[in-house]
Amino acid sequence: MKKLFFAITMIAFGSLAMAQQTTTTPQDKQARRAEMQQKFQQKEQEHLAQMQKDLNLNQGQVDKIKALQDQRKAEMKAEFDKNKDQRQAKMEQMKAKRAQMDADMKQILTPQQYDKWQADRKAKMEERKVAMKERGMKGGKMHKPMNTATPDAN
Repeated sequence: MKKLFFAITMIAFGSLAMAQQTTTTPQDKQARRAEMQQKFQQKEQEHLAQMQKDLNLNQGQVDKIKALQDQRKAEMKAEFDKNKDQRQAKMEQMKAKRAQMDADMKQILTPQQYDKWQADRKAKMEERKVAMKERGMKGGKMHKPMNTATPDAN
């Protein structure tokens, strides 16, 4: 009996802990963005230094590669900005479809069924969010040294 009570208590506390949502302020988001940009720049520098070491690059080559990377980054940013309106339009379209789906489901389901359907949908969304965060954390550790071995000619 004590074990059952303990298990139920732990589940309840776990549920409460998971149900709490943290709100982020614009200052928090801005600070996090600045931190991420700094980390990204540091990784770029480390990658360039590793390339210089692995490929035995001279300073002129390093400067040209850095310029090429900067040009590529600028092109990608321009492309991102150009497609921003399209992305926003698609997001609005998806929101409208989701709202229509909700309205249709509300007509089909009983109020209890609709509430359960909404709760299940939220739970699945949280699971996906957690899975994406886990993948993101693992994704940052996938650096490996560059292969500098020359392929054998046949």
